[in-house]
Amino acid sequence: MSYAYLFKYIIIGDTGVGKSCLLLQFTDKRFQPVHDLTIGVEFGARMITIDNKQIKLQIWDTAGQEAFRSITRSYYRGAAGALLVYDITRRETFNHLTQWLEDARQHSNSNMVIMLIGNKSDLDSRREVKREEGEAFAREHGLVFMETSAKTAANVEEAFINTAREIYEKIQEGVFDVHNEANGIKIGPQHSPSGAGLTGNPGAAGGQGGGCC
Repeated sequence: MSYAYLFKYIIIGDTGVGKSCLLLQFTDKRFQPVHDLTIGVEFGARMITIDNKQIKLQIWDTAGQEAFRSITRSYYRGAAGALLVYDITRRETFNHLTQWLEDARQHSNSNMVIMLIGNKSDLDSRREVKREEGEAFAREHGLVFMETSAKTAANVEEAFINTAREIYEKIQEGVFDVHNEANGIKIGPQHSPSGAGLTGNPGAAGGQGGGCC
């Protein structure tokens, strides 16, 4: 399908926070409770519509293990957006956010839009990280914040689309050089597609499964 822009995303965070489940819920609208750990990097894609323009999201789901960190770093460079994910039921995944953020900012372009995601909001009874803590971290570091559930799909759509909207607004403001693909943005063959609202067609999410639960 033709598109006006292609945005590249990367999903980062500790092992087991639900990165692969978020991607699968967004691209395929399904939840897979049992996953193999992501080995290296996996890929998914989906079309959405912003401001009557078709936007293709190309999403790279990365392994959370330290052993794969050097591979993950190589994907930061070409990303326009990042979803930084922690698990609200595991305090240590929240404590590691600063390290992930430093890594992302060191290896990415300075305009990359970063969305902080507190995942597994359906497990509120097992919560170890208060929502207010996530909000405060996001405020302190200039991030957008949402809590999501890859299981129930709560806010999953919004997380990916709101990140795309931020990128799109930066393009309109002239912050991103759309002619430099190193920024994670590619101009598509179509610039005035029809259709309005926020819609999406499931794309393919391939690979060997991901580190989810």
